[in-house]
Amino acid sequence: MKIPILALPVVLAITGVAAALGRPEARPADTPSLVVLITIDQFRGEYLTRYGTQLNGGIARLGQGGVRFTNAHHDHAITETAPGHATLLSGRFPRSTGIMMNAIGVADNAAPLVAGGDGPGASPARFRGTTLVDWMRVADKRTRSLSVSMKDRAAILPIGRSKTDVYWYSVDGRFLTSTYYRADLPAWVQTFNDRHLLAQHLGKTWGLLLPDSAYREPDSVAIEGGGYNVAFPHRLSDDMTKAGSEIRLTPFMDDLVLAFALHGVHSRQLGLGPQTDLLAVSLSATDVIGHYYGPDSREIHDQVLRVDRAVGAFLDSLYKLRDSSRITVVLTADHGVGTIPELAPERVRPRPRRVSVQPVMPLVRAKLREMKIDTGALGLDLNVLVSNRRAFRRPEDHDAAVALFMREARKIPGVARVDRFRQLLADTTGSAIARRWAHQFPAEGNVAAVVTLDSLSTWDGNVASHGSPYDHDSHVPIIFAGFGTAQRVRSDFVRTVDIAPTLARLLRVKPLERLDGAPLPLR
Repeated sequence: MKIPILALPVVLAITGVAAALGRPEARPADTPSLVVLITIDQFRGEYLTRYGTQLNGGIARLGQGGVRFTNAHHDHAITETAPGHATLLSGRFPRSTGIMMNAIGVADNAAPLVAGGDGPGASPARFRGTTLVDWMRVADKRTRSLSVSMKDRAAILPIGRSKTDVYWYSVDGRFLTSTYYRADLPAWVQTFNDRHLLAQHLGKTWGLLLPDSAYREPDSVAIEGGGYNVAFPHRLSDDMTKAGSEIRLTPFMDDLVLAFALHGVHSRQLGLGPQTDLLAVSLSATDVIGHYYGPDSREIHDQVLRVDRAVGAFLDSLYKLRDSSRITVVLTADHGVGTIPELAPERVRPRPRRVSVQPVMPLVRAKLREMKIDTGALGLDLNVLVSNRRAFRRPEDHDAAVALFMREARKIPGVARVDRFRQLLADTTGSAIARRWAHQFPAEGNVAAVVTLDSLSTWDGNVASHGSPYDHDSHVPIIFAGFGTAQRVRSDFVRTVDIAPTLARLLRVKPLERLDGAPLPLR
């Protein structure tokens, strides 16, 4: 009979194998043996209070036993997965990391997946600067690190450019990496993949964790999921190919990632000392479920309860492998999410909409042709107008074309404001929106103008989405628990860029460059 991965620490203790792994060497009393960063993708900060009385797992325990910052935010404008993850251990805003949007994240054809993986290549080639892992390695070259996630960008970007153990999920059920990190899979990863845990989930049903009466949300809402698969229970296919993709829309995905992370801690001997090691785990199921069903659905309610318990089971197992008193845990998220526009409360004004600014671009291109300028001189990526200024013979031609775009974009319902980026930089002290845009892109870049939608309006695409400078997308939990922390709740405004300098101070390591964040009080 195969032993479940999460039961591994118990089995090691019972059989005495744990002793054979070697006891941790003596460590300085003022630093932890292991730092664990847990990032929950699309986990709104208010989920901790909304479902508070029903949370009794790992997230709840961390919040009750550590320092919980209730007014924590991503202080940049495009609150997406790639920019958010890149801030966490770098201590720097997207304008500095170079990871300014998902679209310019980790995709890299020059770094294909290893071991016959079926998926796009990925690497941190666009990432600029260093992260906590680099600072730790300079302080102690023995430092080990491991980063795992369902998503490639969520595994890669917290670590930055360091060539270390970084793995993410492939829809064939395996955890893989790219050639940026290594040429093939190490034996310990292959051992995990050979357990074929995806196969054990074929036909598995996701039902409610609690009795039906514990959920206030309606179970069947037509707009959720585009009207498909909207009611519990949700059953995975019996076909491996289909289930490998479908599992990402269930809490079972987080279970696989946490099982792999725990296997990696054991196999790579993280936290045994004498150095401090780092484990980064990003859990993506909440994001996929949130996009499909929305943040006010019964599905997201159940998912929050389940990820809370999954984190608890993971920590219980980790603490059987390692001394919990020597571990610092940080829990946060890469962004929040907005309500499905069509389901926004009636009191919300202006009414949220699904928006596209692309209809403006034919007018802009016609203007460029009239000026005898290449129509590619201005391009639009959702809410960002980029320009190739060198394509314009005169500055006034560039200004006229940008002005046309701005004038027409402002006419579109759902658009709150359109700003010239360079003028917006002068307004950062008076406007949180301007400040967050200023943190998104470097001042000397090619961004000509940015579009901000009305609150809760979204770009057409997912049923529910994020990516705005508003608090519903920026507000996330930040909790420090375990070694070096005290039990405390703080309501002062803090940012995700403050996480890395806080850990650097705790670990007594020196950042290798100027940071945007500042250390937070942990006692």
